Amino acid sequence: MSFLPIDEHLEAIQAGLNGHNRLILMAQPGAGKTTRVPLALLKSDWVAGQKLLLLEPRRVAARLAASFMAEQLGEPVGHTVGYRMRGDSCAGKHTRLEVITQGVLLRMLQEDPLLEGVAGIIFDEFHERSLEADVGLAFALDVQTSVRDDLRLVVMSATLDIKALAQVLGSKTPVVVSEGRQFPVATYYRPILPNEADELAALRVIQEALGEETTQDILVILPGIAEIERLIQAVCKALPEVAPRALHGRMTLAEQRAALAADTSQRRIIVSTAIAESSVTVDGVNVIIDAGLERVPVFQPRTGLTRLTTRRVNRASADQRRGRAGRQRPGTCFRLWSQEQPLIAYREPEIQQADLSGVVLELARWGVDSPDKLHWITPPPHGAWQSAKALLVQLGILDNQHKLTRLGHKCARWPLEPRMAVMLERAEELQAVPLACAVAALLESRENTERSLLKALSQRLATPRQFPSWSRDANRLARYAGVTLKQVDLTPLGKLLALAYPDRIGQQISPGRFQLASGKTAVMSLNDPLAHQPFLVAIGLQSASSEAKIFGAEPLTLEVLTLLYARRLQWQSRVTWSDELGKLVGEKVQAFGALTIARHPIITLPQEAVIKALLSTIRQRPTLLISHQLQQLQGRMILLRETLGTQWPDWSTPALMNSLEVWLEPYLADITRLAQVEKLPLHRYLFNTLPWEQQNEMERLAPQTQLVPSGKQIALDYIPCLEQRPPVLALKLQEAFGWLDTPAVAEGRTALMVHLLSPARRPLQVTQDLRSFWLNGYPQVRKEMRGRYPKHPWPEDPLTAVATAFTKKR
Repeated sequence: MSFLPIDEHLEAIQAGLNGHNRLILMAQPGAGKTTRVPLALLKSDWVAGQKLLLLEPRRVAARLAASFMAEQLGEPVGHTVGYRMRGDSCAGKHTRLEVITQGVLLRMLQEDPLLEGVAGIIFDEFHERSLEADVGLAFALDVQTSVRDDLRLVVMSATLDIKALAQVLGSKTPVVVSEGRQFPVATYYRPILPNEADELAALRVIQEALGEETTQDILVILPGIAEIERLIQAVCKALPEVAPRALHGRMTLAEQRAALAADTSQRRIIVSTAIAESSVTVDGVNVIIDAGLERVPVFQPRTGLTRLTTRRVNRASADQRRGRAGRQRPGTCFRLWSQEQPLIAYREPEIQQADLSGVVLELARWGVDSPDKLHWITPPPHGAWQSAKALLVQLGILDNQHKLTRLGHKCARWPLEPRMAVMLERAEELQAVPLACAVAALLESRENTERSLLKALSQRLATPRQFPSWSRDANRLARYAGVTLKQVDLTPLGKLLALAYPDRIGQQISPGRFQLASGKTAVMSLNDPLAHQPFLVAIGLQSASSEAKIFGAEPLTLEVLTLLYARRLQWQSRVTWSDELGKLVGEKVQAFGALTIARHPIITLPQEAVIKALLSTIRQRPTLLISHQLQQLQGRMILLRETLGTQWPDWSTPALMNSLEVWLEPYLADITRLAQVEKLPLHRYLFNTLPWEQQNEMERLAPQTQLVPSGKQIALDYIPCLEQRPPVLALKLQEAFGWLDTPAVAEGRTALMVHLLSPARRPLQVTQDLRSFWLNGYPQVRKEMRGRYPKHPWPEDPLTAVATAFTKKR
């Protein structure tokens, strides 16, 4: 075997794993990490009698890596080195190194959390940060720290955030860094011309590259299969002497190997998806033509599903693609965008923008109800996690305690998103399993069929050969379900969609306007035939701040809704506030989420329901409670909490709204109107929640009044403390004569903001430094005011004058 840069680090890698059960490997493209490291580790003592798992993000990379390593051993794939992925595997009883895709690892962990017979897991190309890789690492760490401290974990890629990884894997985790073997690569920008089709732009650059003497083989990287097929057709037509070769994940291993096979008779043009970005080195290639696009899974709230979306590639991936031209000799990279085109630096972790319903399901199967119980490189966002849990409860996968239901356990067997898994699992109730397979294959594809799902299904079922991708996926699901896709009845379509989208079942409010079970309002064109339908299920929704727009739906009937969700359509008492009547009203309702199916009034309201409704209404209208006295009390407490510490409770408005049951509920008996609530001495109720000693301490530290030199007790204003400003003492200037030291509260830690007023009660000076005012500011104030208010004293020396609240005469 020829020397590769990673070879000089193999001993360090083996030594690191002999002394630790985790290792981080950062090796640049072309270093040989994917194929050399696993084979080297197979010789380690800690692997004896067991197998290694090499995790790859893409099917093509998994097949190619397994094939290449098997060749190095002089064996066929499936002997010492094999591979396994959904719908395709090549491994046997002698296999000691399995190259697997990320979904396979999750299934292995769920079926056997001990991973018996597995010595270690190698996470390759971890920089791509797919959702399944992040969950797989979190599960593997959980297994390692709880029951398998002998399990080795290796995380490797060309670009890694080593600091973030070390925080999770441990600061003592060995880190090995290997430079790749890279020849110089010239980079040229060839942006797509106006009105030029993508495949014609790529063809134009292929022709330019073929005209260069230095060109060997060419690798063109496009976002998807459709683009590959169009370019191959264009190349065959324009360049009959060239035989272009496709390379993508849906090809068999034999087809992929044929595409990569060397050919000395003519230059190869390999047209590939992004799988070529980070798979094994393609011999002979020294020209890269990069469309600068990638197709990635992105959660789309509009459909509630994750779909493949085409977007501009990030800078790290673009550089990795460029580097493939220089792995074996000097090369050239043509980029089909302008040099001024901005690129984001790195791909964000999928977990930050994905639908997490599948992750919640995986963790529930794992026996974990909170992500905090696992170790994550990037933790799941809290809001997305809570939304996903709520959806799984609606789907019936989780119960109200967020534990897996019987249906949830059954759904886990389907390699689909939870919505589709529920639809397939419950389709037997409707005798519609074949249709469910057809629908799931279509909705999980990247095809835009929201507007006419019925028409799209009819076309595919009538002429499946025209839709090979859908046909393959639908038939795979059908085989798994034990049915065939012959003479499929389309009638139950709306029922099936109601199983997958219970939160999107809509009830007509007015023509074209629907209340959804999720609580959102959605609208559609009055010209749509479904605009006058009493019930429907929305497939496509465009979210908005006020009302969502329906882009695709199927009709539904109340009878079907009752049939599918009989257990959830129970009668319940409901007490709500009526703006029209100005009081609480009660009714018994039969509800489905936010939809009211039927109702009748309740004459005598149950006390418990009344109080619950009052508290709910008050929380929606917090200004009902905010009287002047309550704000003063809040300000005093906020001042003490900020200056003296958290031994003083949080009485901010949000905190009070969250604790209404503690300080307000005991006083709501026999109250049914909000006007009665407003008349309650709320500040007294709140103050009485403090222990007696703390009440006295509050009066001492944040007194309600301040004795001033004139002898009066003047009320302090603590409302400014709500905005982190000091409390205010407002008094006539003459009442402060002789006062040198500014008064303070909270054990002298907060000086009052003194408002010195004119006889007309208008501020003449606002200060927290009285001494400075008397010496510097008072002379000017005296000059301006004594002529305007001659009946009031304006002495030359205010420090020796007698403070008074009266005029000279009195």
